[in-house]
Amino acid sequence: MHALLGENGAGKSTLMNVLYGLHQPDEGEIRLRGEPVRIGSPRQAIGLRIGMVHQHFMLIPVMTVAENVVLASEPRNGALLDVDGAERRVRELSQTFGFNVDPRARVEDIGVGQQQRVEILRVLHRGADILILDEPTAVLTAQETAELFKILRTLTREGVSVIFISHKLREVLEIADRVTVLRRGKKVDTVSTEGATEASLARLMVGREVLFRLDKKEGGAGEPLLSVEDLEVLDERGLPAVRGLSLEVRAGEIVGLAGVDGNGQSELVEAVAGLREPAAGRIRVAGRDITGTGVRGALAAGLGHIAEDRHRRGLILDFTLAENLALRDYKRESRFGLLSPRKMVDRARPLLEEYDVRGGRPDVLASALSGGNQQKVVIAREIDEEPKVLLAAQPTRGLDVGAIEFVHRRLLGERAAGRAVLLVSLELEEIRALADRVLVIYDGRIVAELPPDASDEELGVAMTGGGRAAAATGGPAA
Repeated sequence: MHALLGENGAGKSTLMNVLYGLHQPDEGEIRLRGEPVRIGSPRQAIGLRIGMVHQHFMLIPVMTVAENVVLASEPRNGALLDVDGAERRVRELSQTFGFNVDPRARVEDIGVGQQQRVEILRVLHRGADILILDEPTAVLTAQETAELFKILRTLTREGVSVIFISHKLREVLEIADRVTVLRRGKKVDTVSTEGATEASLARLMVGREVLFRLDKKEGGAGEPLLSVEDLEVLDERGLPAVRGLSLEVRAGEIVGLAGVDGNGQSELVEAVAGLREPAAGRIRVAGRDITGTGVRGALAAGLGHIAEDRHRRGLILDFTLAENLALRDYKRESRFGLLSPRKMVDRARPLLEEYDVRGGRPDVLASALSGGNQQKVVIAREIDEEPKVLLAAQPTRGLDVGAIEFVHRRLLGERAAGRAVLLVSLELEEIRALADRVLVIYDGRIVAELPPDASDEELGVAMTGGGRAAAATGGPAA
């Protein structure tokens, strides 16, 4: 298990795309099993038994697990697909490596963790014994990550070599045998994880000491700037996802929302941001009722939204960075009803420099940036608007340690400026580091309010529903 570490834009994914045949090197040599090779395409890489699971999955949602796994190498029964043979092969692979997936399930009906297993199964079905995983835990819960690591250990015991690209130092130290660190496209060092620490790896990545926990000055909370009262929100299936939820976030405080993924966080965020119509309840920003006013109403009231899915909600990938930075208030960049490209570029240039967006010229397409640098563009746009309330959903997902430190400083700066910040994160350490109060959500309800220094046991009990009694007795959760 060989981990590849580096800041956003350090060249990790580019290097792996070269190994998988998606990019061609300008010079240098690749040796595979001791022999020099030139990998001209993914098909050739697969023929050399190299498989890659990309950060953003490439499955076909309407097809079954078995159909996705055997795609392009289908077993045949005459001229037809041998469905039974495909399902049997997937079941055998699943049992061999402990994947526990249903070959007949449709991909659109299974969770993210299961989809990732399907991607790995597809690679193994094609005979790969070198497996490249690009940010494999970026969208997984802690439990799904533990299950993935169990699978990866089984694979390495069976003789599979794994290249593991990640930003999460703790995970790298837990799973990898060796680590190679890249910085701005160059190899800094390759070290054994035995004896390495998070601090030593972070120093190699960014070239300086990194503060994993910032000093948070005591602050006094002011008037409520975000008020949610008795909110009811339905999910895509029309089932209750948020159930009678109430919360307040005051000026000059960060409230952390903690919970196991899938307990209504996404639906709550979308309702507050105006992306989803609430079934009942009220939402107020700085005293202004924005319930049902949509995104435009929420923005006009002073809401900023760092979306958890930057591709779906945060950016238009085919737009330039200047255009993406103008999305919130494009009228300001207009003249006589027409957009002014010069104004957009003039506004974008200092922002891209201030937020250290690597490769981020104003005329570059958003799709050309690494995921972490895309996230910096979203954060720059939202914070630059100086919102009264900042809704930060998974703000550091996919960021390296240096960028996480930067974003944490920015969020604490918003707090110091008297703004209200609702931080929704699956990373408990992030919530501990930033929040003044922690609200725990379970099954669409706030079930507990805890201080940020609460123990893992207290948080764990509340996140699995153990805090419902406290909330029901009129505790501080609301």
